Amino acid sequence: MRLAYQYRLRLTTQQKTTIDRWLELCRRQYNYRLAERFNWYEKNRCDVNACPLVCHLPELKDRPDFYSQKRDLVNSKKLFPEYKELPSHTLQDVIARVEKAFDRWLSGDSNGRRNGKPRFKGQGRFRSIAFPDPVKPEHIDGRFIQLPKIGKLKMILHRPMPDGFKVKTAAIIKKVDGYYITLSLQDLSVPVLTPDVPTLENTIGIDMGLKAFLVDDSGKDEPIPQHYRKAEKRLKRLQRSLSRKKKGSSRRKKAIKRVSKAHLKVSNQRKDFHYKTAKKLLSQGKHVAHEKLNIKGIARGRLAKSTHDAGWGQFLQILSIKAERAGLMAIAVNPSGTSQNCSGCGTKVPKTLKDRLHACPKCELTIDRDHNAAINIKHLAVGHSVNKAQVTSDAVAGVTEKPTSYTDA
Repeated sequence: MRLAYQYRLRLTTQQKTTIDRWLELCRRQYNYRLAERFNWYEKNRCDVNACPLVCHLPELKDRPDFYSQKRDLVNSKKLFPEYKELPSHTLQDVIARVEKAFDRWLSGDSNGRRNGKPRFKGQGRFRSIAFPDPVKPEHIDGRFIQLPKIGKLKMILHRPMPDGFKVKTAAIIKKVDGYYITLSLQDLSVPVLTPDVPTLENTIGIDMGLKAFLVDDSGKDEPIPQHYRKAEKRLKRLQRSLSRKKKGSSRRKKAIKRVSKAHLKVSNQRKDFHYKTAKKLLSQGKHVAHEKLNIKGIARGRLAKSTHDAGWGQFLQILSIKAERAGLMAIAVNPSGTSQNCSGCGTKVPKTLKDRLHACPKCELTIDRDHNAAINIKHLAVGHSVNKAQVTSDAVAGVTEKPTSYTDA
């Protein structure tokens, strides 16, 4: 089992200065290695797909990869001796980040999803350094952890480390309110739990929404906290104050810090709500079925601010991780028709987004729209069909309809 624990650091002034200097050196190295790859890409790509027998195309250069750039770190340390301060594996991790960002832009990840073109890191935009080497047990002494070339760092142990776990990697992260360390813990003796087959008895269906954060198949809802909406008035005031400050001044830096702290508080509140909601769902010991929504598509419309404030993507990611550790599953189902079809008989009951009540004219089932969708999601997760009546009626009439979009679901 692999866990990640994050602790706040209590650093000395000298340690803060060292970490800030290392972050700046890593930022420059990141930009330099990324520029090398961009130069290779611009000089080697060509739109010409045919040429005459005699042509004078420029000779192609070798593509810089992780290993070639890692070998070139020796030259960087000769030209810039300050890079000798950093641990070698920390610099290699910077090149690994460049490799990951560049390859995902060109060819995509394992699922074929491509990211946007990577950008150069501006000053203060490189906020974390990694120590990929495992931390030995003798280098952890109570509240202190010893890292290479920086010495002992004091942590605030707000929760103890689990027994039997070894620290595989460590990463120091700089946030607006201080410095944090994230420890990756692993224990191979912990068995991997095999989840049971989803059934109607051991599965919960939830429907995500903006009126309520979620509604389960029993009709219970979780109110949506709207952390950003509540902090929006104060954020506007802080942003107006920031816009009046002269660029480059010390007062502008202080104003930027105030705005960043306000946004960080909203982010922490949202994440805390997501963790507590996921724990409440999984404490019942049942699988959780949810819609596989196109969140990026929804966030492009008029509900963008409310969608981002709800944070569905972060919640579903947390729910999936916590369910796996509990030996359960977070099952994503196709949302098409989950709100339109009746959960009692399967008849299609057309609705618009403003219609919040489901009233079936055939079986006379009258419940909340989200409650009806949660029941349908649960049935789909266990392999049951919720639109048998619709399929039968369409086959008799000889009509084929397109599936509903995510906005109608």
